[in-house]
Amino acid sequence: QVQLVESGGGLVQAGGSLRLFCAASGRSFSIYYMGWFRQAPGKEREFVAAIRWSGGNTNYADSVKGRFAVSRDNAKNTVYLQMNGLKPEDTAVYYCAAGNSVEYLPTRGTRYGYWGQGTQVTVSS
Repeated sequence: QVQLVESGGGLVQAGGSLRLFCAASGRSFSIYYMGWFRQAPGKEREFVAAIRWSGGNTNYADSVKGRFAVSRDNAKNTVYLQMNGLKPEDTAVYYCAAGNSVEYLPTRGTRYGYWGQGTQVTVSS
C-alpha cells in the first residue's frame, strides 16, 4: 500500500501563487508516476499534471501549461505542484495520485491506484 498526504492549499488572490506538496509513504518504491487532479464543485475531476518518478518527465493539461510546474524529490518521496498566475477557475480540491500501470504519463484517473485526501485551493477575483 501507498499512502499520500497533500498539503499547501489555501486562499490566494488571482495572479498569485501556491505550492502544493504530496508526501508518499509505504510501498512508494512501487510507484512509476504521480499526478495531480482537481475537482471543482459541480464538475468532474480533471487531470492537471503528471510526473515520472524515475527520470522526471512531465505532462500537463492545456489549461495549466506555462503556469503550473510539477516536480519531485525522490529522496523525500515528495511531489510538488507549483502554481503561478492562478485564476478563479483554478479553484478546486486538488488531489495527489500515484500509479504503476503500463501507461507512461496517464491523464485518466483510473490509471492511478492511490489517492490523497485532497487539499482546497481557492482563488479570489
